[in-house]
Parts: sequence; C-alpha cells; structure tokens
Amino acid sequence: MMLPQPENLSPAGSSLLNRRDFLRRSGTAFGGMALAGLLADDHLLGSPIRPEIHPDRPFSARKTHFPARAKQVLVIYCTGAVSHVDTWEHKPELFRRHDTPMPGAINTFQGENGNLIKPIRDFKARGTCGKMTSDLLPELGSLADDIAFIHSLTSKTNTHGPGETFMSTGFILEGFPSMGAWSTYALGTENEDLPAFVSIPDPRGNPQASINNWSNAFLPAQFQGTPFSASKKIRHLFPPDKFAGKTDSDGRDLLKRINERHLQKYPGDSELAARIAGYELAARMQMSIPEVTDLSKEPASILKEYGADDTKNKDRAGFARNCILARRLLEKGVRFVQLFNGSYAMGEGVGNWDGHKSIEAQYPGHAHILDQPAAALIRDLKTRGMLDDVLVVWCTEFGRMPTFQKGASGRDHNPAGFTGWLAGAGVNAPYSHGATDAFGWKAEQDIATVHDFHATILHLLGLDHERLSYYHNGINRRLTDVHGHVIKEILA
Repeated sequence: MMLPQPENLSPAGSSLLNRRDFLRRSGTAFGGMALAGLLADDHLLGSPIRPEIHPDRPFSARKTHFPARAKQVLVIYCTGAVSHVDTWEHKPELFRRHDTPMPGAINTFQGENGNLIKPIRDFKARGTCGKMTSDLLPELGSLADDIAFIHSLTSKTNTHGPGETFMSTGFILEGFPSMGAWSTYALGTENEDLPAFVSIPDPRGNPQASINNWSNAFLPAQFQGTPFSASKKIRHLFPPDKFAGKTDSDGRDLLKRINERHLQKYPGDSELAARIAGYELAARMQMSIPEVTDLSKEPASILKEYGADDTKNKDRAGFARNCILARRLLEKGVRFVQLFNGSYAMGEGVGNWDGHKSIEAQYPGHAHILDQPAAALIRDLKTRGMLDDVLVVWCTEFGRMPTFQKGASGRDHNPAGFTGWLAGAGVNAPYSHGATDAFGWKAEQDIATVHDFHATILHLLGLDHERLSYYHNGINRRLTDVHGHVIKEILA
C-alpha cells in the first residue's frame, strides 16, 4: 500500500526542501527574527535589560526597571536552620498532641523521627495585630506590626552548605552570584567611597557555605561582597606602617597618573578601566572605612540599647556591634548589607541554630545573642526614618521537624516548610502569608519557593527578576534561574 507523502517533501520523496520552499521558509524566518529584534529593543518580549555600567565608574547608581519601593537591603541571616515551630509559626496542635506519634511520620535527614514535641517556649500575641510569636524571641516578636511573615517557604535541599548557598544564590551548586551581587550589579551604590555590597560574618566565624554567600561568581569582580567586622580589620586594606602617611599618598598619586596614562593607550578597554576603578575604590576605602567602623563615637545609650555593652557575653556583644556597623553602613548609602548570626567555626549547634541534640539547651543561648541586637537595629532604622527606604530580610536555610529525632532531644532538618520574613520599605505589614500543616511539617497553603522570595526582594528594589540577567557560558543566567513569582500579597 502506498503511504501518503508529507507535504514538505519534494516530488521524488526526498526529505530535502526544494528551492522554492527553502526560499519561502527562509524569508519567513528572517522576518520573524527581525520582528523579534524590534520587539526586544522596545522591551516587549520580557527580554533582559542589562545595566548601563560605565567602565570607569562601575559602582555609580543606576536606574531601576520600574519605580522602586526600597533603595537598600539588609539581610539578617541565621545559620543552622532556625526551627520555625519554636519561633515564628504558632501551631496549637503541637501543644495539644505533645509527645504523641505524628500521623504519617517519615524518615528525614538523620533518620527516624520520634514523637511530636511542643515548642520549647510559649507563644504570645504581639503588637496591635496580635500575631502569635514565641517567647524565645520576644524583642523581635514585638515588631510584628512591621513584619510580613512568609510561613510557607520551601527549599530544594536538606543539607546546610547547599541550603545556605541556595538561599543566598538561588542555586544549590556553587559558582553562582549571590543576591547581593545581583542587586549591586543592577543598581550600583549611593556611596562610591564604600563597597556597594558588604557582608558581616558572625564574630565567631563564617557560615558553613562561607564566601558562597557573598560571591560574585561569574558577575564582574567589583560586585563581590566585601567582608566587614566591627571588631576585626579588613585584610590587606591598609599598607604596612613603614609605608603609611605621605609615603603612601605619594605612591597612590603616582600610581593614579601611571594608570591614567596606561588607560589612554587602550581607549575603550572596559576591563582595564574597571580594574583601575577597583584599585581607586580600595584607596578611598582607606579613608572611609575607619570612620564607618569606629564605634567609639556611638553614645552609651545606643550601645546599651543594642546590647553592645554586654561584658558577660562576648558573642552577644560582638553581634550587637556588628548590628550597629550594619546601621552605619546603611546610613552611608551602602546598597546591600548582609548580616550573619551564627557560625560553624565552633561546631554544629554550638555557634549556630543547628538544633539536633538538645534544642532546649542550645536555642535560648542563640536567641539571647540574636534577639535584642537585631530588634534594636530594626527599631533604630525606624526611629531614624531609614526603614522607609531599607528592606529588611530575615531568613535561614530551611526549617525543622515538629518531632524530635529518635534518641535525641532536638529537631531534624525540614526543607518542606519554614518561615522567612520581610519588613520595611514597600512591605505590607502586618501580614502573614501561607502556612504549613497543623503540625508545621509541610507547606500546604500558598506554597512559596526561595525563587519566589528572591523575585519579591528584587521587585521591591525596582527590578524585574526575569529581565535581570547576565550572559554566561551560552545562557542568560539570573538569580531566580527559570523560576520565581513575586509574592504580590506582601507588597504594600
């Protein structure tokens, strides 16, 4: 039986197009390409909008995609995966069914789970909105009227290092830019005498994923986060004492003249211009950083309010001083400040929120270090009128199980549902978005991803997460990969 021939085959049955079809289809294709190009030029295809970065001024402030609600970002990142059921999400069923088996219990990161266990502290109504939060963090809880909680966040991993990397970069694998790098690549900074993106690790040491949290990855190097500390000098910033003073300034002046002459030989070399601009920023930082990191002029009342005068707990005093430093950096116009609470330098659960063994013994100490200093920082920003422009982000890598681990008195890792929150510029507060199930195990209402979280942060900065990209290895990469939706309900 003779089968019908496809219309696109030549009379001889060949799969090759004949000349007439080839010309017709080529003309259509070229026309389509031309139309796509015109639409892209007018930004009607959702095409990437690349920032206009001047090579000799790569840190200068740049335009947003649309009017921004927030000008700056402060991220408070608690390492170790904070238990949402012991802090932010009230689950009365956990109190009612304390020490009973969880229906449909599953094995998680470290094995079999035991019974449901109620939160280690009671929950109380906070603020005029009556939001129920834990007595573990009463000072931060008292700010509930200013906070939009997202109780339905989910992660793609149950391991700390990849979890931190995912929360900070949108990818589990290493090698992708952090949200601070993306933000400053897009927007630059309001103060070109300081880095656009500053990361402040906990005084006890770095988070587990370390520099992945503030990496520029394949973005230009000038958008990498610069680690700061209220108690430690920035490495390699200042010259040795024997080269200080006039010797140092004369050397920098000579280097500047040589660089300018070198740049004239290679006009249009954007990488050379950016490298020179980076060196010049480092020189300016020698003047600006001592001023911003010197807390000696802060009044005693501020030190007390933050807990920076705590002589009994050096870890709390150190974190409090970092909180004051964060406020001072934001005052100076730094675009993105990333403040860490918790470190893996002291071991799992000791210097961070990784509560596997004994959450009752571990969490009160972590809460004592975090609560007053972080709350004082947010209140201080509000008192100074800065919260109108600063978006505050509180986050952690994932949550914890509503059960205790079998044979232990702590909770296992839980990426299926946890809490993050936003406060400040452009945020609809007080508000609670989404929820986990009755026990706090799994997000089931208005489920949100880390990509949604990132898309919302960028949106408040006036950036369309789908159009902020960077061409790398044949792909237009972005913070939200190919995912993410703005959580519109939490926008003011």
